[in-house]
Amino acid sequence: MAGIDTTRPFVPVHIAVLTVSDTRTLAEDRSGAVLIERLEAAGHVLADRALVRDEVAAITARLNAWIANPGIEVVLATGGTGVTGRDVTPEAFHAVYEKEIPGFGELFRQLSYAKIGSSTIQSRASAGVAGGTYLFALPGSPGACKDAWDDILAYQLDVRYRPCNFVELLPRLTEHMRRAG
Repeated sequence: MAGIDTTRPFVPVHIAVLTVSDTRTLAEDRSGAVLIERLEAAGHVLADRALVRDEVAAITARLNAWIANPGIEVVLATGGTGVTGRDVTPEAFHAVYEKEIPGFGELFRQLSYAKIGSSTIQSRASAGVAGGTYLFALPGSPGACKDAWDDILAYQLDVRYRPCNFVELLPRLTEHMRRAG
């Protein structure tokens, strides 16, 4: 049965929050604030926070810097996942992924459908792994960030969640790198 195994100790994860926007400032960033509020309330550590413009080069540069930082285990990005001409977050994420986690976007849209109906089809929420770091691209609305955290990430980023979770796999994400080196 799925759920939190309270006999296991909680392990805080170091998470960076990235806001992708041409129009917001960090002070106006409600979606990033929602993610920070939730990750800290869960007991995780905010490792860094940044805002970049909707440009593939800016997004990939920030992602690559955080992937190279051993103090960051997870990146949560908000914004730029729609279908307009300026929405390039999924393209930037796909440029750095070593492995995509397609089930994340599928599950996000399934859960979102129950709340916003067919409008969820406009979301290109995505997830993957690179350099031992989990990367999640979420829509830019506070509601979507709440849904992604409350319905998926709160569980998958909790080592106590059974039958399995992303945290317990963190030490194994770089196995291919150790073998090659």
